[in-house]
Amino acid sequence: MGIQQWSEDTILVELAPEPEIAEDLETIMGIVSERDECNVVIDFGCIETITSSNLSRLLQLRKLLGDCRNRLIFCSVTPTIKGVFAVTGLDGVFEFADDKFLALATLDMVG
Repeated sequence: MGIQQWSEDTILVELAPEPEIAEDLETIMGIVSERDECNVVIDFGCIETITSSNLSRLLQLRKLLGDCRNRLIFCSVTPTIKGVFAVTGLDGVFEFADDKFLALATLDMVG
């Protein structure tokens, strides 16, 4: 996993594939819970599979960020993983961008 402090209030995360993804998500949740202002962009470029427990962690992260009015954007999501989000109905819950540059630009435009 790679975590970059992209700006003062934005973190860019490149998730590692299974089984490390669970640890990555726990680390991100720890960072977010320590900060008031923190948007998160998660790059799924290396992710080929995702478990239900990791989907649950992503929902927890979304709630944690949403409670503070911060945003969570997923990018570089493969068609297979996008299908998992669609089948579970989570494609309407999470925000997606084609790549990390579009995700970061979206955050900059909104403010």
